[in-house]
Amino acid sequence: MKSLTQILLAGAASLAVLGLGQAATAEVGQAAPDFTLTDINGKARSLAEFKGRTVVLEWVNPDCPFVQKHYDHSGNMPKTQQAAIADGVVWLSINSTAAGKEGDYDPAQVKAWQARVHSAATAYFRDPDGRVGKLYDARTTPHLYVIDPAGTLVYAGGIDSIRSSKVEDIAKATNYVNAALADLKAGRPVRTKNSQPYGCSIKYSN
Repeated sequence: MKSLTQILLAGAASLAVLGLGQAATAEVGQAAPDFTLTDINGKARSLAEFKGRTVVLEWVNPDCPFVQKHYDHSGNMPKTQQAAIADGVVWLSINSTAAGKEGDYDPAQVKAWQARVHSAATAYFRDPDGRVGKLYDARTTPHLYVIDPAGTLVYAGGIDSIRSSKVEDIAKATNYVNAALADLKAGRPVRTKNSQPYGCSIKYSN
């Protein structure tokens, strides 16, 4: 018959094994968790393939009014994308909306939307089961993350400092993504590492 100590030790060992099987979640200052998703052109892409380059992850939902603020009504997000990509940054847009919910666009709809709003994203991914969204604790659209060339997550939060749906606030706000990218380009630590994301809640499947 096992002693109480033996039982407790066995239980702790089992929990440790279970813990090893769980995927790490994103945390600023730590390595960004790798993932693989299929883009709207049918190609499987992984975060790991961009190691050595700065990467921006952007959670998006074309039907969200806050996304429309930064795309349709101002062109702010495409301008931010274009400036980043001109500096060699990889920009990955991810839609974690569950299948059939508002903002779940099929590849043809995504391409039409991207052309209309002049999106310059390197790739666009659908994440209908929410696996990658939950891995990064993405909560809103938009929700932005910046990963440095070493693969470390250096920024997570909103695109800017004014949490509103008003287009006129964009010019008055600090664009945190631009600021983080400028810090990396200059070889200095990212000054604003976290901010409160704002926008529409992500329509996860559960």
